[in-house]
Amino acid sequence: MTLESNAGPAYQRIADELRQAVLRAQDAELRLPTEAELARRYGVSRQTVRRAYQELVADGLVTRTPGRGTFAAGGGSQYLRRFGTVEDLMSLSVDTDMEVLTPLARRVEIEAAGRLGLSSDVTWTVSFRRLHQGVPFCVTDVYLPPEVGALISDAPDVQRGARSSRTIIGLLDPLLADPIGGADQTITVALADTRVAAAAECEPGEPMLRIDRMYRTITGEAVELAVSRFVTSLYSYRSSLRRTRA
Repeated sequence: MTLESNAGPAYQRIADELRQAVLRAQDAELRLPTEAELARRYGVSRQTVRRAYQELVADGLVTRTPGRGTFAAGGGSQYLRRFGTVEDLMSLSVDTDMEVLTPLARRVEIEAAGRLGLSSDVTWTVSFRRLHQGVPFCVTDVYLPPEVGALISDAPDVQRGARSSRTIIGLLDPLLADPIGGADQTITVALADTRVAAAAECEPGEPMLRIDRMYRTITGEAVELAVSRFVTSLYSYRSSLRRTRA
């Protein structure tokens, strides 16, 4: 097996494939291939494989013991996602499912409309939960400008009870006049109300990680506001801050 050169750094692609193997593994004591085995499989150097494993160690997904090997770190009930780019934000479809709770429809949402900069109080709104290996870990309310929501109003993925591996922003991106260019993000803590607690299968009043994301096109137009609450016992959020050269 070889890796295509135009799909990002080789170590990152190897790390992504190993990450999926660990997340999907039923064996809590899963032993992963050696650096030499992976170097032969992918046609890369051992240093490239070592860097891929360093990513997984930093994520807390694997442990490495000299003389024994590399193993899944356990704690498989927790869903871990590391974000670095807008592509990462859109890639939840890789290993989670979206289950629609309230179908996409036009509703009066004064606060959301104001945040989207709309001239009226009407948005297209859909509520769903995300599941990893069948366990809900996130409940999200999405608000779209009228002209944006109309683009996916008939999509089967946003109808009541629909379950798919899609994301709302992933549905929208190919239909927009300008592609998604980035997302503004705010992270706070919120208490689970009755609706969210029922959907997330947690206790009412339980503290949850709240992440608000405003997706914008490359021209700066706001096209989606997503308000998500994550079950903290099942979800870890990590991001990397790096200094870039001037």
